[in-house]
Amino acid sequence: MINRVLIRLKIVQIVYAYYQNGNKNLDTAEKELFFSLSKAYDLYNYLLLLMIELTNFAQKRMDVGKNKLVPTKEELTPCMKFVENKFIAQLEVNKQLTEFVSNQKKTWANDPDFIKELFEQICNSEIYKVYMDSPESSYAEDRELWRKIYKTLIMNNESLDQVLEDQSLYWNDDKEIVDTFVMKTIKKFDEKQGANQKLLPEFKDEEDQEFARRLFRRSILNEDYYRHLISDNTKNWDFDRVAIMDVIIMQIALAEILSFPNIPVNVSLNEYVEIAKLYSTSKSGGFINGTLDGIVNQLKKDGKLIKN
Repeated sequence: MINRVLIRLKIVQIVYAYYQNGNKNLDTAEKELFFSLSKAYDLYNYLLLLMIELTNFAQKRMDVGKNKLVPTKEELTPCMKFVENKFIAQLEVNKQLTEFVSNQKKTWANDPDFIKELFEQICNSEIYKVYMDSPESSYAEDRELWRKIYKTLIMNNESLDQVLEDQSLYWNDDKEIVDTFVMKTIKKFDEKQGANQKLLPEFKDEEDQEFARRLFRRSILNEDYYRHLISDNTKNWDFDRVAIMDVIIMQIALAEILSFPNIPVNVSLNEYVEIAKLYSTSKSGGFINGTLDGIVNQLKKDGKLIKN
């Protein structure tokens, strides 16, 4: 699940914190990097649990209606389509998700106001109304309902962002990328797999895990060389006045360009220009792109840059 886009973002954050922290312990910073990545995976599981919690809330609301002193006809015989959603029934018994709950003890029980608010948004949505009115009852329709709900009402939800920020300092930065993983998971669920349906793994393979470790360490350990290259290619600038975040982003980009011969230069350049747009000034993208392009051309000319 943790892809290289997320790894690069995390390394930029951790390297920046490393320089802000007077202690500068490399091993401690590396542990913080992998802890931060593990929290992103926790968020992935936690957002899957959100869909189950909303379904359980709907069931509880029905039970309350039935137990009223004078329930209405609708409360006595409610439509069960939403609470009996086949996709959610499969997700609820998923072995990997059940193991996560058992190990992490994570629930949505402490956020009842948010769950109520989001459930009411769902009930008032056209997506929900069309689904409940449809005579069809299939696994595909049930799964599609939650794909639409997630995309429309859970992604870009300010109330949810606030809830997540209160729980973990890491999660707001992670959510946009993790949302794409949740959407991918919904789409790949197969009724035939039952409780054994595979969720996305924390790392795709050991290579990505090693990519994170190597990129982080090279960025720090070769700092003097990378900053020398940056300084030589920003002669029209006072190096000390270049934004520290710009320097860090270029430092990590150079570590990737010089340490991973299988990654095309244009891929690395594009990734770090996009990161600059997120974490630095409005002009940083162009400045970083131009500076790195100049360094790459010089390294090629000097025979110091070899790509497969």
